Amino acid sequence: MDRASLLYVLLFPLSFVPWLIPASFWGHVLIVLVAYLLVPLAISMALGFRPEELGLKPPNRKGVKLFLLLFALSIPLSLYGATIPSMRNYYPVFPYSGPGSFLLGELGMGLIMLAHEAFYRGFLLFPLARKNEWLAIVLQDIPYTLVHIGKPGIEVPYALVAGIIFAKMDLEGESFAPSFLLHWLGSAFFDILCVL
Repeated sequence: MDRASLLYVLLFPLSFVPWLIPASFWGHVLIVLVAYLLVPLAISMALGFRPEELGLKPPNRKGVKLFLLLFALSIPLSLYGATIPSMRNYYPVFPYSGPGSFLLGELGMGLIMLAHEAFYRGFLLFPLARKNEWLAIVLQDIPYTLVHIGKPGIEVPYALVAGIIFAKMDLEGESFAPSFLLHWLGSAFFDILCVL
């Protein structure tokens, strides 16, 4: 088995760890950072992967342009999503009591999004994509979509499509930074819409 396939096989079960451990919001942030970022980084380094082979580098110009375009396109989707009662009742997922704690919650969400994108669009995607881009896109999208089960129903098909778009954007940008920024800033914008 080649290194990229071995990495995928070793990391795939970690996809579900954060969702199997009940925790407070900040406990969940810690679990996600460990399961999606620290452990995969240690395993990847032990297998001899360099950071740039995992998408751990700044994006190229194409990645930045794709991020800006997709963020602009996400605004109407967010405006529509905020009209769906199940979405407004679910988000934001962190407790807050005012502007300061809301901002702190969004920073916690940033850590979650960083770990998510490093895991799915970095560790699971980039090594496999060197051999077969579309197979890698599909293989990272399966667990990404599955972990959205249990959220409002519209999120599962949305995650399926978003996972493909995020992966393609990151491969074009040679970094998982574009999907991280899109996921985090899009989430923060949506949270603001839900609380207004």
